Amino acid sequence: MVLFLNGKFVKKEKAAISPFDHGYLYGLGIFETLRTYNGKPFLLEEHLERLNDGLNELGIDREFTPSEIKPIIHELCRINGLPDSYIRMNVSAGIGDIGLQTALYEDPTVIIFQKPLPPLTPLREKEAVILKLRRNTPETGSRLKSHHFFNNAAAKREIGPDPDKEGIFLTKEGYLAEGITSNLFWAKEGVLYTPALETGILNGITRQFILKMAGRSGIPVKEGLFKESALHEADEMFFTNSIQEIVPVHKFMKRELPGNRGAIVRQLYKKYEDNISMLDE
Repeated sequence: MVLFLNGKFVKKEKAAISPFDHGYLYGLGIFETLRTYNGKPFLLEEHLERLNDGLNELGIDREFTPSEIKPIIHELCRINGLPDSYIRMNVSAGIGDIGLQTALYEDPTVIIFQKPLPPLTPLREKEAVILKLRRNTPETGSRLKSHHFFNNAAAKREIGPDPDKEGIFLTKEGYLAEGITSNLFWAKEGVLYTPALETGILNGITRQFILKMAGRSGIPVKEGLFKESALHEADEMFFTNSIQEIVPVHKFMKRELPGNRGAIVRQLYKKYEDNISMLDE
């Protein structure tokens, strides 16, 4: 497998970064994960906008545009023979002296990874459980998709390695937050609900896409502060992220749910499929 590292395409076995990179020493780095379908990146502009915002927050003096990144992704798809793939773009602060730095980082380390995925994941169901571990609060005004990922890793350890199970974080105040690697949605009597950004969740790119598609489909949406009890009354529930797309929940805390038979899930998934098909136009 080949990856992109600081302007070059290199085999993964030969890729190396400095131990003095402040992404390693202090966790100063931002990443984005997205999918390609038939060699074309989905929602790339939105992912780069969030990436650039995070880099600015961390004091990393670098900005990326679709015109710069799209050809790199296309070349990775060609070299690795992976038109349908997982892409992770990782930008860390770069080399610095030991000790915290207040000046801007002007020479970051840029890595773009790739691995295979199926062309379009069907509506694969999962079981959802409430985590005992609470969601940590963002380190700044809003949650960054940063290298500080141990809250997520610890939550995954709590529920175990089963890929068909997702944990739901509560905030320290007891409000519904998000999944371990996903955003959370549920429906009740035709209304779509999701936790507000004020809970400290990541403003997921697929989350934003779903909210937009719901609006275009005439589905009422309510963002807010909700307790766990709201999920026990839900008609449908699903998770979203950029790699797994839309993930319907068939079981929540021993309660059966319609999963991939849910009307709103299926309606939104059709919108997702339609937008994927337009990548080829």
